[in-house]
Amino acid sequence: MDASPLEIARYLNARETASRVWELTLVDAGPGWATVRMPARHDMLNGHGKLHGALIFAIADSAFAYACNSRNLSSVGFQASVVFLAPVEEGDLLEAHARETAGQGRSSVYAVTVINQRGETVAAFQGISRTRGEPVIKFNNED
Repeated sequence: MDASPLEIARYLNARETASRVWELTLVDAGPGWATVRMPARHDMLNGHGKLHGALIFAIADSAFAYACNSRNLSSVGFQASVVFLAPVEEGDLLEAHARETAGQGRSSVYAVTVINQRGETVAAFQGISRTRGEPVIKFNNED
């Protein structure tokens, strides 16, 4: 028996405390991909009155994490970068779409697009993951 990508993402999401504070929600996940949402709240704004870039990075990084762990191989990010393309206003609803674009051995590359509720791209993120050689969710018949 193995866990589905959505079950794995739900398992990881349930263990995160930061996601609850940010109201980050898991939308869906499949093999090599995941989607999450997060509102831009007043307490998340920077000195310019826009959503802080760290939180834009955080939503992209969360989608990346769920996508790279979706095959029940425990994976961690070891490199990530983000390009901020448009400001995010208070009240916007962000959605991050992560998908695997390449993989070789224990490493894989993921592209994450962050959009607002109008479908405008506000950030592009790239993450590289490395599997750790163990399952995310262990079952009774596994050592």
